This record gives sequence, structure tokens and C-alpha cells, in this order.
Amino acid sequence: MALPDTELGWLNHLAIRHDADLPVLRELNSFYEGTAPLHYIHPEILRETDDRIQVVSLGWPMLAVDPLEERLDPIGFRYPENDDPDPDVAPEELASQAADANLMRVWQDNDLDEESQLGRLDALVMRRSYLTVGANEDDPDTPLVTVESPLEMYADIDPRKRHPRAALRRWAEDQESLVRLPQEYATLYLPNATIWYDRGPQGWREQGRDVHNVGEVLVTPLTNRARLADRYGRSELTPALLSLAHAANKIASDMMVAAEFHALPLRALFNIGPNDLVDEKGNKQSALQVIMGRLLTLEGAADGSEVKPHEFTASSLSNFHDTLTQLAKHTTALVGLPPTAFGVVTDTPASAEAWRAAEARLIKRAERKTVPFGGAYERMNRHVRRLQDGDWDPAARRLETIWRDPATPTRAQAADAVTKLFGGNPVITKRQAREDLGYTPGQIRRMRAEDDAEADRDPVRQLTDELARGRTGPVLPESAGVG
Repeated sequence: MALPDTELGWLNHLAIRHDADLPVLRELNSFYEGTAPLHYIHPEILRETDDRIQVVSLGWPMLAVDPLEERLDPIGFRYPENDDPDPDVAPEELASQAADANLMRVWQDNDLDEESQLGRLDALVMRRSYLTVGANEDDPDTPLVTVESPLEMYADIDPRKRHPRAALRRWAEDQESLVRLPQEYATLYLPNATIWYDRGPQGWREQGRDVHNVGEVLVTPLTNRARLADRYGRSELTPALLSLAHAANKIASDMMVAAEFHALPLRALFNIGPNDLVDEKGNKQSALQVIMGRLLTLEGAADGSEVKPHEFTASSLSNFHDTLTQLAKHTTALVGLPPTAFGVVTDTPASAEAWRAAEARLIKRAERKTVPFGGAYERMNRHVRRLQDGDWDPAARRLETIWRDPATPTRAQAADAVTKLFGGNPVITKRQAREDLGYTPGQIRRMRAEDDAEADRDPVRQLTDELARGRTGPVLPESAGVG
């Protein structure tokens, strides 16, 4: 099918593609939220139990996603070093620190510490989210960066360049109003312009545009689990995981039904039939309603024999517990979580090393996610620099996203490892030691400034720094003689 050649053509094309994708995205979101209908249970049981037994949702899809997202924390961005740095230049001047600080300033000014976390969560659950960059009329030096939900936004991916060739965001206001129609709006992102629309009686009407002439769509998909033949991503809630989660919910719901009917003693009345039992309104009760009342009736002879009560022993629920444990083991193995993650298996590792080994797959999965997610943040930052400078920054193509260590070493373990690398015969620099301890670039710059201020007051420290820079003796005035 030929691509649209008009702006409204792109808007309608993207809207159709998005509408086709929305049912699956909403279903994935309902699985994560635990609001999806219960699978594997007979409708007759649901009708009979009515509101007496609520569906049990164990939340395994949420538990499969949240521990992974919790380990994904970007803490800064780093510009590339020069290919051949001057050995006489001070270490703090090797990197483009002003550029690094500028990107973090834009990040903080747009509240991306909080917003980016929401975007990563949506990407893990609903395949992708989106990062958009636009002009900021209140502060031209701080472009407006937002994170958008895939429930509101869709981008068409160029299969050759692997970047969006157009994107559309649609949203509505006053959707719950009973006195007025919802107000619908749209933003169309094209390579050289961003256009805003609202929907009137005659369809979409343009309300304004920003002609930026960047040459790229200022939208970056934050895609999860992309494949070579599918650049739109896959959810962490795979069919295999969801089938196990549905089975666990069904077993848990059956356990509640069993607890209602059989875990308490069942009483029987002999020589009386169901036709003799009515509710408080005089309506005859069904057989299942009688059982739900934990009362079993067995008709006797027609000679008017006396009613004989009997009480049965309560049933055990251990078979449900065992089934849930087996399902939990399969699920944690599938998603790479420790066996204790779902709260069913309670055998804790015997040592810290065993605990780390149990988390090995989760840590590796988190490290794998930092590569595509970091690439999306770097492309977003290139757009930020383009709007700030009016031209492309070649160095920005080699930007690096700095992530917090997704492993879980204790503070003491991390400090001990850094001490071994930095103390004695140092293998790493002080800046690298501070990065390994998890300090942000802003904290490192502040500590470096404090170090410099302290060195200015300490002549011994000044001499040590001079020697470290390769000078073998004190610096003498030019007029001083030798010998």
C-alpha cells in the first residue's frame, strides 16, 4: 500500500493503524493490572456463585515485570572522549562536561526522572512507549521532552532506516461528561514539522504548527524486545507466561470455592429432599445453592422416617497449594526470577553468593534492556541538541547512557570492591571509583569541586598533584639560576 502524500492522509493512516493495535495493548494492560477476565473456569460456576466468590488474581504478570523495571535506572549521560587526548590536559577537562551537564539539566527540567520510569514500565508491558521532543516557547534553550503512552500514540517505522517516518498522538478530554461531547485532539509529527489538530463537526482541523525543518520525526520509540522483522516490539507478558498466570488464577479461585464449600464441615440431612428447602423468601433452592450452604440433603423412604443429621470431615486444601507451587516454579524459571519472587516457594538461598546466583538471569535481563533503552535516550538527546544548536552535533552520535548497576551488592561489598581497585596500586581513577559506587555525574562534579577547593588550601596536595602530572621537581621562576 502506497504511503500517504498529504498531512491529513498521514493522520488518517496512522489513526487506522493505531486503532488496529489498541485492543491488544489494552488487553496486555489489563493482564498487568490484574483486571482481565478469569480463564479456565466454567461459566455455569460463575453464574451459580454470583457475587459470593470473587475472582482471585495473584498478580503474577505484575510480579514478572516490576522486578525487572526496578533495576533500570539511568543516572546520566556521557559525551565521548577525544580520540587522542592531550596528556597535559587535566582529567576533569577530558570529557565534554558542560555538554553532559546540559543534557542532565534538560532531563531534570522535564521531570524525566519520574516520567522515564513510567515510560519504561509501559514499554515492558505494552511493547513500547514514546519519547517526544519539541520547542519550548517559555525557554528556547530547554526543549520540551515528554514520555507518551502507546495507548495514545503510534509511530510508523521506516523499515530501511529503522526510525519513525511519521507519528500521531490522539487524546480526548471530558470523556466521562454527560452534558457535552468529548473534546478530541491530535498531534501529527512529520520530519520537518509538528502539527496540532482538534476535531470538529467536519473532521480534523489544524490549530497550529511548528516548522522546525530538522529532517527527522522528533519522536523516538522506547521499544521492548524488538525483532529484526518486528520493530514495534513485544511485551514481557508472553503467551507462555500468561497461560501459567491464568492457570494459577484459576487454581486460586478454585481454592476459594473449595474453602467456601468443603474446607468447612459439610452437614447432611437424611430423609429430606431439596424440594423441602426454601430460602427466606419462600423460593425453592437449587442443588448447588444448597451445597453452597454447606448442607446436603438425601431423600429417604416415604413412610415419614425421622430426619437424621450427619457431619462430614472438612476437606484439605493442600492439593491446591502443591499445584500453585509447581506453577510458580515454572513461571519464575520462565521469566528469570528467583524462586521466592512469587511468594509461593519459601526456600531462601543459603548465602549471599547463592542469592546472587539465583538473581543472575534477572541481572542479565536488566543489562540487556539498557542497550536498546539507552539507544532511545541517546537519540532523544540528539534531537534536544539539534533544537538547542540549530544544527546536528557530530559528537552526540556517540553519546553514552550511564545506568545504575542492576545487580544488588550491599553497600559494603561495593565499597570493598572499589577500594581494592583504587587503593595501593590503583587500577581505576577516582572518578571511575565514584561512578562504580553509583554516584551521579552531578554528585561527582560536586565532589571534584570540593577536592579542588581542599587542594588549593593544602600545599602538600598541590605538590602531589604536580608530581602526578609528570613533573619531577618544583617549578622554579624563569629568573632563577641552576646549581
